[in-house]
Amino acid sequence: MGQVTDLAAFHSLLTPEGQDLLAALRDYDPAQELAVASRLRREHPAELVTAALAQARLRQRAAAKFGPEDAYRMYFTPHGVEQSTRATVGAYRAGRLRALGVRSVADLCSGIGGDALALARAGIRVLAVDRDPLTAEAARANAAALGLTDLIEVRCADVTEIDTSPYDAVFVDPARRGGHSRGAARSASSRGGGRATGGRIFDPEAYSPPLSWAIEAARSAPHAALKIAPGIPHETVPEEAEAEWISDGGDVKEAVLWFGTAPGARRATLLPSGASLTGRGLPDPQVRKVGRYLYEPDGAVIRAHLVAEVAEELDGGLVDETIAYVTADELRPTPYATAYEITDELPFNLKKLKALLREREIGTLTVKKRGSAVEPEELRRKMKLKGRNATTVFLTRVAGAPTMLLGRPAQAGRDRP
Repeated sequence: MGQVTDLAAFHSLLTPEGQDLLAALRDYDPAQELAVASRLRREHPAELVTAALAQARLRQRAAAKFGPEDAYRMYFTPHGVEQSTRATVGAYRAGRLRALGVRSVADLCSGIGGDALALARAGIRVLAVDRDPLTAEAARANAAALGLTDLIEVRCADVTEIDTSPYDAVFVDPARRGGHSRGAARSASSRGGGRATGGRIFDPEAYSPPLSWAIEAARSAPHAALKIAPGIPHETVPEEAEAEWISDGGDVKEAVLWFGTAPGARRATLLPSGASLTGRGLPDPQVRKVGRYLYEPDGAVIRAHLVAEVAEELDGGLVDETIAYVTADELRPTPYATAYEITDELPFNLKKLKALLREREIGTLTVKKRGSAVEPEELRRKMKLKGRNATTVFLTRVAGAPTMLLGRPAQAGRDRP
């Protein structure tokens, strides 16, 4: 009964009255929701106002992923907002498929259609499959709202019952949240039904559908892409798959297993630049003393186990064999790591750090850590910062010893003070 009610409420948003309400709520302040709801319920049915307010909140949340222009035309479920692919990542992945010659894709566990939209905008015909009726309706409405119905067919069905043979490629985005059945029949509702609860799932076989099913579906197609959690153990990646870790704006967003591309390859791709680093099977870098510069590799580089490739490019080494910080004597531009000029190397001692920050009138402290249990916010509170200067402190290990490294973002041509 609840699903029927949800569908009726969703369909009410597609009526002229619902559309007018959504347009009026585009820039409303959620802090004023009670007053706004009371006013609107004097002019519209209460159920419609409730549905419109909920959708307006979801659109505001979705703007960060899809951009305001698209988000305020699209339709979402709570889990659809949370689990959808960021538009920039979806566009990049669609571009790779297009470059492979893919012209049609079976998008299994399609959710509210974020990936289907990106694929269609790349000129690829899409079958979007989701078992949850409400989620499928949202995907259908999104295709219509963005003028892509000619390229997107939405089907409410169990993904295990779909014949993917007519399509050039398969794309699967399994649910990675708890509270869902592991059965493939639950795969789609777990993507976007809005009722599921629970935390992230780290065991790939606990995905819905399990990763093993998705891999078999991938093997049946000329090309395939499986979206997975970036923390997937490397040993679980099939030998015939290329594994790619993708970051956007410095944040690791996902990993993708590609089939029909470069078997066994490991790649890190950084958006929005599109810089892509492929592994060459290098041994771990040597540990060396801290040089003038410290490089913090992008998270996708670290997840892809490509720190050695970056260290070779920088003619650098590690500060510790277990820590992904690269140190070097020269400043070299690289898209794969952020460079800092190191001004101080001190044994870990918070009292000494506090005294040094006070002496240098540091009022803004950026705290970065690897291999340290200290919490950045707690550290800043204890430092009692005061002053007009800024610095960065790295709490880490150097050759096994707890160490504090102070520095600042590196700039070419700047001499030491």
